[in-house]
Amino acid sequence: MIGLISDTHIPSAGKEPPLEVREAFRGVDLILHAGDLHVLSVLDWLQEIAPVLACRGNGDSRLPEDHRLKETQTVTVDGLRIGLSHDLPLPEESPWRTLENIMTRYFGSPVDVIVFGDTHVEIIDTYKGVLLVNPGSPNLPHNVEKLGTVALLEVKNGRAEARIIHL
Repeated sequence: MIGLISDTHIPSAGKEPPLEVREAFRGVDLILHAGDLHVLSVLDWLQEIAPVLACRGNGDSRLPEDHRLKETQTVTVDGLRIGLSHDLPLPEESPWRTLENIMTRYFGSPVDVIVFGDTHVEIIDTYKGVLLVNPGSPNLPHNVEKLGTVALLEVKNGRAEARIIHL
């Protein structure tokens, strides 16, 4: 099981992520943070739960280098490639912006799942056979300061299923 989180905006949205995140992520094997953490201590906080990988959000450009943090990430779990990016431009807005081009630009090749953030709005959708998951924000859902959402991603037998967790 993989915990998915995004847009924590620490410290402006609180001194640390909500404690409810710890309960939601109890027993996960990995946590993916889809950017806009704003401080590296968020990764340390999450790492107390499980190993963490993160991507830089538009508010993370000044964060120092850290082995857990990259512009985008890819990880393979049970044969499925999962891509992690802060934003996901809407495919098919123009002839050159296809899902295939976006995956090549962000992840180097096709992925089976894309985890993204940026909008603070939780979503699970499938587009052209690719599972798209935005976990929303645990403390700024829909850009309102209150308890929000995270997501869980289960990869089993070469299939991925996601669900939103309301904190």
